[in-house]
Amino acid sequence: MPEDPFCFAIKVVHVKILRRIIVGFRLNFFSKPTKKPTKTDKLNTLNRVIYMAINYGKIKYLKTCASTKDLPGEDLPEIVLAGRSNVGKSSLVNALGSNKKLARVSQTPGKTQQIIYFDMDGQAILADLPGYGFSKASKDKSRGFSELCDNYFRVRKGIDLVLLLIDIRHEPSNDDIGMLNFLNSAGLPYFLVFTKCDKLSAQQVRKQLQMMSNCLDFAEDARIFAVSSSETNPQKSGINDLKQALSDEVCK
Repeated sequence: MPEDPFCFAIKVVHVKILRRIIVGFRLNFFSKPTKKPTKTDKLNTLNRVIYMAINYGKIKYLKTCASTKDLPGEDLPEIVLAGRSNVGKSSLVNALGSNKKLARVSQTPGKTQQIIYFDMDGQAILADLPGYGFSKASKDKSRGFSELCDNYFRVRKGIDLVLLLIDIRHEPSNDDIGMLNFLNSAGLPYFLVFTKCDKLSAQQVRKQLQMMSNCLDFAEDARIFAVSSSETNPQKSGINDLKQALSDEVCK
């Protein structure tokens, strides 16, 4: 069976990006504990934190919006969280803020039907969109919050960055591919964030990343992160890299 031309056309670009992801993930997530940090190491770590535009310890809940009429002003840079229901958006918010109570993690996929905003230290705002692809809500309510997301992207002109979250354990859904195609066609800047990496072995992660690179048409200059937000994984792989990238984006 001939190879899908859609996947073949993007393979050359993806191979270079994929290598960078795999190497970074292997070094950050599966590295063994190092020796006890020296005073110089601690100072260097402190300097890296100082240079971040955002103090992530000061992320706080801002407001909940059931309609585009409720959206906050567009005075600050706006970062958007998008992805399937149960992909780990709330867990990622908690990991960014190092506060497991910052965002409510629902055990029922599709339950959140509103846009939840967080203030990021007064430097930016974070919009957590309702998850797509699955809902425990009624069909009418499901259509309602799908329409809310559509309207959000239609009326919101100040979107600075979209974080598209994809569960690394599974093939991207039609909704994932559709969202990525929309971001590409709309010219919206985005980061691809592969979540739940702690659920797989290093070999499985590499295999899944290869599969993703073959099936997703992400932009050549897209930043890509493989992360874990799990409370049982103290390293929280990739989170610090994502924090730095978001901070740099805000400083542009």
